[in-house]
Amino acid sequence: MAKKTTEPTRRDFMTIAAGSFAAVGGAAALWPMIDQMNPDASALSLATIEVDLSPIAEGQSITVSWRGKPIFIRHRTAGEIEQAKAVKVDELPEPEARNDNISADSPATDVNRVKDENEKWLVLIGICTHLGCIPKGQRVGDAKGEFGGWFCPCHGSHYDTAGRIRKGPAPRNLEVPAFEFVSDSKIKIG
Repeated sequence: MAKKTTEPTRRDFMTIAAGSFAAVGGAAALWPMIDQMNPDASALSLATIEVDLSPIAEGQSITVSWRGKPIFIRHRTAGEIEQAKAVKVDELPEPEARNDNISADSPATDVNRVKDENEKWLVLIGICTHLGCIPKGQRVGDAKGEFGGWFCPCHGSHYDTAGRIRKGPAPRNLEVPAFEFVSDSKIKIG
């Protein structure tokens, strides 16, 4: 027996056209909601930043903003470096380096808190690890605490010249963000 075939009708065409139109319209209506989930241009522009270190004199500090966080950059003096190196890890309340550039279980020695080739430059996320305050010690005249680094006056946390917690309620060292030297006088954070 031969199979009977029928020609498509106008009704078939209208059903397919209406379904296609609804699918395209639904996708067009959903696109703004899906697209708004992408990061905006200001967030993408802060994914990495470059900082020129040449204007920072020895003993000076600057604060830059990266991903909405204050980043402390200090050009340490030879005395600050020696003071930080003299601290034994077993004397520290927090023995981990908290450096995004090295393995997570590295000890909090001064060498593990800076880049090997440039120990005079200390780069830290400037947020107290106790309650998220911004420690003092960046500007001339700021209280630097008992260990010459940073002091959080809200609850009395003292950090040393390597950004390690030495006294107070803060549970962790100031974090070192991922960064690299792109030249002798410029770093890229992020």
